[in-house]
Amino acid sequence: MPSQDNKDQTPNQHAAAADLYGSNVQKNTPDQRELEAHVLLKSAKFLADIQNDWANLNSEVLEETLKYNRQIWMMFYDTALENAEGDRPDDLRSNIINLANFIFKREIEILSAPEKTKLNILISINRDIAAGLMEQQKNMAASDNKSEAEQQPAASTGSLETSA
Repeated sequence: MPSQDNKDQTPNQHAAAADLYGSNVQKNTPDQRELEAHVLLKSAKFLADIQNDWANLNSEVLEETLKYNRQIWMMFYDTALENAEGDRPDDLRSNIINLANFIFKREIEILSAPEKTKLNILISINRDIAAGLMEQQKNMAASDNKSEAEQQPAASTGSLETSA
């Protein structure tokens, strides 16, 4: 489960952490989408774990788990808001913002009246988005491999023509 070490963080510390996260991802991860997918799957697992052990759940664990999920979606939300000129189309940015808003509202509903079935949609969304990110990564890798394969014969043909 998520730790409680960051209880005392202020919004400025969260912004600094998000900036550090972004620069660290670019340096140490081959693909940010893959990392985002793994983080979403981790959150989905945490949510499923508390759902499966609902009888032994305490409010502190529920709050921390939802906070972890919310922090992930805040990064998506912030990126969608701030990256207006980025590589994401406006409709995708709008969908991310709307989905994040839905998740935030759902978490409030869960905290105000906890029911384990209310977690189903959060788990499902996280898993579905992660699957989409991983599929997109797979398609990009396949496309890159295809491009490399197409370029190799052309390069070898060119060198044969110059030597002849």
